[in-house]
Amino acid sequence: MNPAALNTLSIQLTEALNHVPAETRRLFHGRGRLWAGLEHVTADWLQGVLLVSLFREPEAGELTALKQMLMQLTQSTAWQASQAQTLLLHHRYLQDSSMEVLHGEMVDERVISEDGLNYLLDLGKKQNNGLFLDMRLGRQWVREHAQGKRVLNLFAYTCGFSLAAIAGGAEHVVNLDMARAALSRGRDNHRLNQHDMSRVSFLGHELFKSWGKVSKLGPYDLIIIDPPSFQKGSFALSKDYQRIIRRLPTLLTEQGLVLACVNDPDVGPQFLIDGMANDAPGLRFEQRLANPPEFADIDPDSGLKALVFSQSTATGQTAQ
Repeated sequence: MNPAALNTLSIQLTEALNHVPAETRRLFHGRGRLWAGLEHVTADWLQGVLLVSLFREPEAGELTALKQMLMQLTQSTAWQASQAQTLLLHHRYLQDSSMEVLHGEMVDERVISEDGLNYLLDLGKKQNNGLFLDMRLGRQWVREHAQGKRVLNLFAYTCGFSLAAIAGGAEHVVNLDMARAALSRGRDNHRLNQHDMSRVSFLGHELFKSWGKVSKLGPYDLIIIDPPSFQKGSFALSKDYQRIIRRLPTLLTEQGLVLACVNDPDVGPQFLIDGMANDAPGLRFEQRLANPPEFADIDPDSGLKALVFSQSTATGQTAQ
């Protein structure tokens, strides 16, 4: 992070704070590799909290210079105009993923909004705060296609897709995740939005040991698959995604839809296209959802891949 890169970051954040969005958004996405020297830096607007994250350890001099620049930012007219209260520096590269308060007071929890829905985030406790902002348009797509549907949300985490589905008129959503604490936060999020909890189920189980429970609650009109790239002892993208794909035809209704996602920079969309063709040939590729413009990447296939498939006997297509 040389002085030129640091100056670029200052300019970008100043411009962003002069025009902060009404809802939560990423303000700077260095991980898209469009800004030389800033590939390890992101900045998120949490509606009054500016969260700057570092994904690799900077040299001592770099870290000092970064903190000085950020402190100067809090004295700027742009900071005042944004009405921000707190500036946090998240050291994602550390094992404990510690959060440092550079300005204001520590915020352990924060209610933010996206597309009119409220989410409760955890700050300073874990690597991830409870909502993946790059999936914003995926949640929007689910909301637009959920009316009257039974939805299965695999690897549900804090149930962002579930909130979108219920808001879109889903008949029922089944959320499955082995992390019960994440599902508990999902319940909190549904209650925060005053959703009818009788339309939502939570299964705190390991997927590959729970097909019987999942099948019993089906069939489903929409299945969402958004797994981690790797989760020790439970999921490895390269071998376990196919195990899910093979189950899809028996879990879906005749006109069922699948939103299949991959967020590994080394895995392109063709992984899903080919996987469906090989193990669920009745599922036809329909479209790849666009990623939010604030997540621009030098290589689009390195970013989030969210692909829609439909239950059909037609042959597959090539990802665009």
